[in-house]
Amino acid sequence: MAEYILKNVTLGGRVTDITIDRGSGKILSVEKTPATGREMGGATVVAGFVDIHAHGFIGHDVMEGDGLAEMSAFLAANGTTAWCPTTTTNAVEEIRGVISAPVPQKGAHVLGFHLEGPYISHKYCGALNTDFAKAPDLADFAGLEDQIALMTVAPDLPDAMEFIRNAPYPISVGHTAADYDVAREAFRAGAKCVTHIFNAMPPMHHREPSVVGAALTENAYVQVICDGIHIHPAVILALYRMFGSDRMMLISDAISAAGLADGHYMLGGKAVIVKNGVARNTAGALSGSTVTLAECVRRAVSFGIPRAEALKMASETPAKFLGVKKGRVAPGYDADLLVVDDGLNVVETILCNQL
Repeated sequence: MAEYILKNVTLGGRVTDITIDRGSGKILSVEKTPATGREMGGATVVAGFVDIHAHGFIGHDVMEGDGLAEMSAFLAANGTTAWCPTTTTNAVEEIRGVISAPVPQKGAHVLGFHLEGPYISHKYCGALNTDFAKAPDLADFAGLEDQIALMTVAPDLPDAMEFIRNAPYPISVGHTAADYDVAREAFRAGAKCVTHIFNAMPPMHHREPSVVGAALTENAYVQVICDGIHIHPAVILALYRMFGSDRMMLISDAISAAGLADGHYMLGGKAVIVKNGVARNTAGALSGSTVTLAECVRRAVSFGIPRAEALKMASETPAKFLGVKKGRVAPGYDADLLVVDDGLNVVETILCNQL
C-alpha cells in the first residue's frame, strides 16, 4: 500500500484524517477521505518535538560517541522525533571525532550536531570546560560542515565577528560576556539565535539590556530551558510574551541523567551530581537538565503558556529555525507525529521513515 492513512484523529480541535506517502514519509493531505486506513478513534495527534540542544540521555553522553542509537530510540519513545546531539567544550580533535561518526537511521532523526563550544567565554562558561575554550577558527571544523546543524559562539572573543560572518552553519550567541552592543553586532553579522537565554550570559538590566535585549531588538530566535529550574517560571512566561511562539524555542539541555534516577553522572568529561532531579557540578553550578522536551512542554503549559503555543515552540519553531520540513502536521511536511492524551503525555510516536 503506497499510502498510510490515520482515520479520525483530533487535530487542533477537529476530527480529520491524515494521509501519508509511505515512500517519502511526507504528509499528503490533512482532510477527510473515503479511503480506508488505521482507525484512531478521535485520538489527539500533534507534531513530533524537535530538540536542538541536548547532551545526553539514559546514561549516555554525546561526547562518548557511542550511544546515539540508544538515545535516539529513547527520544522517539518519549516524544522527540528529531534532535541535534550537542557536544561540550572539549579538544577540537575530540569534537571532530564525535561529529564524524555515523548517525543512527532509526529512532529520533539526527538533524546534525550542535557544537556548544569550544568558542566560549571563560567568565560565562557555566558547566563547560574552559581548559579547551578558544577563539573561533573556521579551520577547526573544515570538511565537517554538513555534520554541523548549529554552533554556539561567544561574540566577544577575538575574531568572532569575522567567524560569524563567514560561518557556513547557523550561529547561536551563548556562553558570552557580550554587552548589548556586541550582541547586536553579532546578530547583524549573521547570528540568528541565543543559546539557553539568560543562562551563561550577563543579566538583563534596565540600563544594560545585554544579550537578551539585543535578541529582542534584532528579532533573534531564543532557546529556553523550560524545566522551571534554569529560569523561573515567571521569567519563562515573560520570555514568551517578549518573543512569541515564532521566535522562542523550548530545549531540554538534557544530560546523561535524563530518564534515570538521582546519582552521579558525567557531562563532557566533568562530574555531575543529580539530586531531586537537579544536576549540578562539583562547584554547585547547574549542569544541564534531566528532563525530556515533552516534559518541558507540559511544564510550559503549567507556567501559563497556551497549550498550542507550547507545542509550537517545541516543534514547528525549532524546525523552521533549522530549515527542515518537520514540526507541522500539514501537507509537504515529514510525518513525524505523536499521539498524546489530555495531559500531553505521549501515547505513541509515528516516525516518517518507519511506517
